[in-house]
Amino acid sequence: MVREIVKDTERLKVKAVEATKEDLYVIDDMIDTAKANIDICVGLAANQIGESARIIIVKMRKQFIPLVNPKIIRHSQATYEAEEACLSHEGTKMTIRYSTIEVEYRDRNFRKKKQSFNDFVAQVIQHEMDHCEGILI
Repeated sequence: MVREIVKDTERLKVKAVEATKEDLYVIDDMIDTAKANIDICVGLAANQIGESARIIIVKMRKQFIPLVNPKIIRHSQATYEAEEACLSHEGTKMTIRYSTIEVEYRDRNFRKKKQSFNDFVAQVIQHEMDHCEGILI
């Protein structure tokens, strides 16, 4: 089901809680909502559709992949400045991102995974993980 994008900054500033198996239903709504905004959406955090679970989705190779309870366990020393947009607010803002990150997370079947990401996908993951922390760019 396509959900409305939350734009209320006070709601978006609330930290997400650890997701459980019972929260996994929200993944399909997140993907439906992202696809409804496909021309401008490369990622989404659950709190952007009104859910407090620590779940993000990221567009990789033309599909949206869920990362449940993602945690960056390593990152490069190298950083870069990026101009980012967000579905939850107008305009763009500058921020600093790591070039490469290694992330532990659970997949949509709640199986543990560990994967390295770089460049734009790493940037999107960091942006969405910021949402989970209540950080708005």
